Amino acid sequence: MIRTRGKKLGLRKQRATATVELAVVSPILFGILFGIIEFGWLFTVQHTMVNAAREGARMGIIQGVTTEEVDTVTREFLEPMSIDQQVTINIDNVETATSSDPFVTVTITVPREDVSLVGNFFGFVGGSLEGRAAMRKEGL
Repeated sequence: MIRTRGKKLGLRKQRATATVELAVVSPILFGILFGIIEFGWLFTVQHTMVNAAREGARMGIIQGVTTEEVDTVTREFLEPMSIDQQVTINIDNVETATSSDPFVTVTITVPREDVSLVGNFFGFVGGSLEGRAAMRKEGL
């Protein structure tokens, strides 16, 4: 009987130790997991913004295209990510390109906190994500 009682007491101590270890390690592991997810999401948003800027610049180099048309194409590319209303799009030189300055530039900027999944949980204060593309205007 005494032996059985000793084994039960030892098992209780092991369970308590495992519970304390879990309580200590879990927040660290969840923080790392959410950090990886957050970084992946921000990387995806940045990549999508660069592709949208490229699509806008590709549209902007065609003769006779207006700045509004380039803006529309760029926003349509961002629409599946649901960030098309949060971004600032700067389109340069679509209608005013000359042979001395033939490049059409599309720059997309969004504040990091507007697209972050966890807000400022990891201490990111301020900052923004940017996608930029420049292409040479046709026929100049």
